[in-house]
Amino acid sequence: MVLLVDDQLLVGESVRIMLGSQPHMEFHYCPDAIDALRTAKEVRPTVILQDLVMPGVNGLDLVRQYRADPATSSIPIIVLSSKEEAAVKNEAFKAGANDYLVKLPHEVELIARINYHSKSYLNQLQRDDAYRALRESQRQLLEMNFQLQRLTNLDGLTGLSNRRHFDQHMEAEWKRAIRSQTPISLLMLDVDHFKSYNDTRGHLAGDEVLKTIATTIQQTCLRSSGTAARFGGEEFALILTATDMSESERLGEQLRRNVEALQIPHGGSDTSPFVTVSLGGASTIPQEGDAFLRLVDAADKALYRAKEAGRNRLVFSE
Repeated sequence: MVLLVDDQLLVGESVRIMLGSQPHMEFHYCPDAIDALRTAKEVRPTVILQDLVMPGVNGLDLVRQYRADPATSSIPIIVLSSKEEAAVKNEAFKAGANDYLVKLPHEVELIARINYHSKSYLNQLQRDDAYRALRESQRQLLEMNFQLQRLTNLDGLTGLSNRRHFDQHMEAEWKRAIRSQTPISLLMLDVDHFKSYNDTRGHLAGDEVLKTIATTIQQTCLRSSGTAARFGGEEFALILTATDMSESERLGEQLRRNVEALQIPHGGSDTSPFVTVSLGGASTIPQEGDAFLRLVDAADKALYRAKEAGRNRLVFSE
């Protein structure tokens, strides 16, 4: 049983897919650091994959909490971090981590580390028929809970975060940016002439376009500190934490080019013979008392200017 504690749904999905090829591995995902210890005590994993940076909680403090609680004190912990620095590794091991990986690790390495630590831990446990029956019941319950969580937080068509989760995540990241005084950026994306596409190709074909663009967003932004969401209809949003304007512009332009390179025919567009997207961006270092809706409004207005200027382009808020 693997428990991943990480607030980024894209990371959760990626790890779930990596472990999906391992029939002997059960997977549970906890996106909320506040519930991490309670979830670990309820799930009783054989390995905890713990993110170091989460909204409102330091990942190392969570490692110390696991070690301080008798129910989780001996469970192996693999710390996941975006940094490969000796000082950070040293602090992680001092806090009680068993291993350290830079995310996202290669599938082969992740599975090997999980297998190693799980087997070591399971050798400490006594297992009987009643215990195995309990684990099967727990597996079924956890699978149902995971599916329910996906339905609650993800858009059913595209697999990205839905508007509800976008608002929650944006508020949490906004507060963290205020505390740390680091930049936060937002990209808003709209499919050009999407109504015309639906009118000429049909709604089922339109749904396929939205799913393809969502996949392109995931592939373009997976290794950035971003969270993508379907904002509504044919509009998407991408939260970029600890990312300044220049890096956001680079990522947004790369995303625009990647969509155009798909060369999906669009006979109803007067912008291009292919499906294209317009993007609006905004970036700031928020101050105490600021509301994140100001950033959303600035990016939305920049998106409007991009469409007014001819579409298939990125405009960044001044």
